Amino acid sequence: MKVPPEITYRGVDKTEAIASLIDEKLNKLEQVCNYISSCHIAVEKVHDHPRGGSPYRVRLDMTVPPSHELVAESNPSLGERNQYPELDTVIRDAFSKAWRQLRDLARQQREHDTAGVSDEVQDTTALVTKLFKEQNYGFLKTLGGEDIYFNCDSVLHNDFDRLEIGTGVRFEAIESEEGLLHATTIQIVDKPGASVGKSEETPIEPPLGWE
Repeated sequence: MKVPPEITYRGVDKTEAIASLIDEKLNKLEQVCNYISSCHIAVEKVHDHPRGGSPYRVRLDMTVPPSHELVAESNPSLGERNQYPELDTVIRDAFSKAWRQLRDLARQQREHDTAGVSDEVQDTTALVTKLFKEQNYGFLKTLGGEDIYFNCDSVLHNDFDRLEIGTGVRFEAIESEEGLLHATTIQIVDKPGASVGKSEETPIEPPLGWE
């Protein structure tokens, strides 16, 4: 971040565990958008005995150049078994909302920056190198040698069943909160051709965090 984040606590004791959790989540925000110009985090206990909802509220106010203002807030409702969410759960929820907002904004800015560039430059080309149709997922290998996970919902026009080992595709990649790449909007660009290996008989587990 351009300036250190401002963190305020109201009615909540600042513990080492909470401070460590916030630092961890801030690092993940910077991984998806490393040019945040300001960030204010408010961690507060708004009610001692609320009739409904959590006694805790966590709010993030962020600014991103050139003039974007993002707000993410969490004040969950009553949880299962009539138990209120713990403070760490509320913090995680607020940061998850902030992460998604930053991811979407960063993607929009990248798309804006590449406006006017030809489709050949914008599209990423890859080959299907592993395919497990019964499990509805597989892996692509980019021209740069990177392996990227995808599932049947990632393939446009319901063309998952048309894929074979060696099929050439175009795709876009999104990053999960865990920092893993997942292929999306996959489009077939040629029929199965180059042989890059046989389909694995033993399924490979999808990356952690992807279903």
